[in-house]
Amino acid sequence: MPYRYSTARRFSGVTAGFLMFSCALAHGAEGQDTASVSRTGHSRTKAAPVERRSKIERITVSGTSRVPAPLRPAGQTTFSSDRSDYANQVAQSVADMVVTIPGVSFTQGNGPRDVVVSVRGSGDRQSYGLKNLQVLEDGFPMTQPDGTARADLIDPHAYAGVDVFEGPASTVYGNYAMNGAINFRTRKGADIHGVELGSDFGSFGLFNAYATLGYGNRRYDLMIFGSDVWGKGFIANSRYNTSTENMRLRVNLTDTDRLVLKVVNNQTAAYLPVRLSLNQYLTNPYQQGCYNAASAAAGCASVSLFKNGQYGAKEAVSPEAAGLGRFDRRTIVGLRWEHDFDRRTTWRNQFTYDQRHVDQPTSAISFVGPYNSYAVSSDVTNRVLIGQTPLETFGGISFDYLDYGYQTYNIMPLGGATRGAMTTASYGHQWNLGARFQEDWHFAPKWHVVIGLGGTYSDIGATETLYGYSATATTRQDVTANRFFFNLAPEGALIYTPSKDWTFHTRVGTAYGTPSSSNLFITPQGQYGNNTQIKSQSSVGVDLGAEWRPHDTVRIQATGFYEFYNNELVSQSAGVNTVGSYTFNAPASQHRGVVLGVDWRPLPKTLSGARIKLSYTYDNQIYTNYTEVLSNSTLSRAFSRDGNAIPGVIPNFLNARFLYDQPDGPAEGLGAYAEVTWRDSYWLDNANQLKAPGYALLNLEVHYDPPARFGWAHRVHWYFEVQNVANQVYIAGATNISDKLLSNGQQAGASTLMDSTGSIYAGSPRAYFGGVRFRL
Repeated sequence: MPYRYSTARRFSGVTAGFLMFSCALAHGAEGQDTASVSRTGHSRTKAAPVERRSKIERITVSGTSRVPAPLRPAGQTTFSSDRSDYANQVAQSVADMVVTIPGVSFTQGNGPRDVVVSVRGSGDRQSYGLKNLQVLEDGFPMTQPDGTARADLIDPHAYAGVDVFEGPASTVYGNYAMNGAINFRTRKGADIHGVELGSDFGSFGLFNAYATLGYGNRRYDLMIFGSDVWGKGFIANSRYNTSTENMRLRVNLTDTDRLVLKVVNNQTAAYLPVRLSLNQYLTNPYQQGCYNAASAAAGCASVSLFKNGQYGAKEAVSPEAAGLGRFDRRTIVGLRWEHDFDRRTTWRNQFTYDQRHVDQPTSAISFVGPYNSYAVSSDVTNRVLIGQTPLETFGGISFDYLDYGYQTYNIMPLGGATRGAMTTASYGHQWNLGARFQEDWHFAPKWHVVIGLGGTYSDIGATETLYGYSATATTRQDVTANRFFFNLAPEGALIYTPSKDWTFHTRVGTAYGTPSSSNLFITPQGQYGNNTQIKSQSSVGVDLGAEWRPHDTVRIQATGFYEFYNNELVSQSAGVNTVGSYTFNAPASQHRGVVLGVDWRPLPKTLSGARIKLSYTYDNQIYTNYTEVLSNSTLSRAFSRDGNAIPGVIPNFLNARFLYDQPDGPAEGLGAYAEVTWRDSYWLDNANQLKAPGYALLNLEVHYDPPARFGWAHRVHWYFEVQNVANQVYIAGATNISDKLLSNGQQAGASTLMDSTGSIYAGSPRAYFGGVRFRL
């Protein structure tokens, strides 16, 4: 299988060699530091894999804690998924980590691990990445200053869990935290206590080889992870190869000083099909028989390319023949110093360097260039007593800076994504300077109140040069954007815990998100040009929720939310043969809904290993003030969208998982689950003319983790699973499409919009996967 880059595999080979060498050192250190291991509670007996431990998913409203606000924001609705929720399955992407979390949904982005994660609908309208969220890993920022974060970096095998903080959250997290934040937690070296080698394999040529090294004691904690995954994909032109390296080192310099070093590197070579119209999807969802566009089967998608790479005649070419894909690299290095002034006050200082280099011939245009960003922050957490009542104060400042320079080129119909003439060259920067403050006061035994205020000043400066070509001349046009924004975000929350069984909370949160440079230069026609007039979006949201724990075997949480948006940034696709989605402001809109989480062990005495997990999200988002202008070649008309559903938002999302793990006896360690995931149908256009159909999927899994009494066999874990048991054809991701004005002045109906391209990726047919993991 040819891949654009071979560096990915070479890098992973180096990582694996380093892991083996480090493993030897770790075992040597283990023999020398027996006393230290004993003092920290990490013995061979206690170092059993995390997935074996009996855990209940944390469904909590956070309050006073020993960690700083960005890692556990007080008063905010918080859901968590732990390693036990995804370690016994193929775990190909971040989707497997968040599928059981209420309020979180996901769709397919551009590439196998480019999952679009959405919190309360925050990213449902995006074609790639994680938008309207701040993403952290071990407390280090994974979102660049322009609001871009991508899930390609994440191989779930490296992680202990993920925490999702839901609702407007710019008070603590600053720009782009419109619907909250996500913090991914890598595994601790002390929990691994050695080395693990594993592989996953299965349908469509999937093979993932990975290794994890971990060791820790009172002085330090080290985790190193490396993986190399490749596959053929189930859609034509979707083969891929992705390598990931992840490292975290914590060193206790003294009793009061700690250093944390973080390194993440990812290289992606993913060939891409183009997104389909609904008619193409219904006819040929997996794009079979499409290589030769001139004699392609019905329902095949193609791109239209200039034969000479500049102007004039075009030729329809299939994505596979053109060589469309994403060939990207991302490298992140972070360093944090933590200092305890005393047992009540902790000071943190952090620096992160983040480079994202893209090479993306994803349509008729190839997008190439680096994005270099730098982030520094300093914050203090102080805990005192006012009388007998604890007060926690958090305050911090932050600065991040992004500079970039990218070019776009026409693709020629010669194969291998051959570049033709340059179409644009863009250079610019964005920086954000922010400050945040939060107080969490337990003013009575059963009550505590949270107040906070954050603000960010943002500066965006960019210039884009547009090139045009003809037989007689080459034209050049410069578009310049210089935008400045200042936003404030106050918040307040009240938490009441009348008993150990009940917790009630209410919260008013605010958020803001400025446009990014990519929003400023794509017109409503889906071409490069001037879109520099768009404004910053803002929201005010109210949460009202309760958590009920009537018994150790039951935990239920329900939270209702109502959020009011001004100038919401909404993106839509203008079709396949365009340069990308364009972004506009909807003057006023509302998001309202309910998230529900249930974790129940129904028969603790007779079937103690049985467990039911349920997560449900209802998300109703509507325009309350938005008028859209549609045009054809002769006229324009304005249409009110007030009261219409915002397209792309899945109104109902349900995951139900029925699990059983044998806790004792001859079959101890044997487990299985059945999972049902249901997504409702949702609108694809502002006029609410065309819907993406909903679906329900059934997945089955069985795993075996032998108990310690089996000796060396205890170190081997295996699993087998079947996804999409009913072999259902379904939509894994669909971006919004533009409405059209017919020649008679009327809006086009569903029958016309069904031919609008650039929207749909099909999901996987029935697939079989297995895996094995060894602990040394």
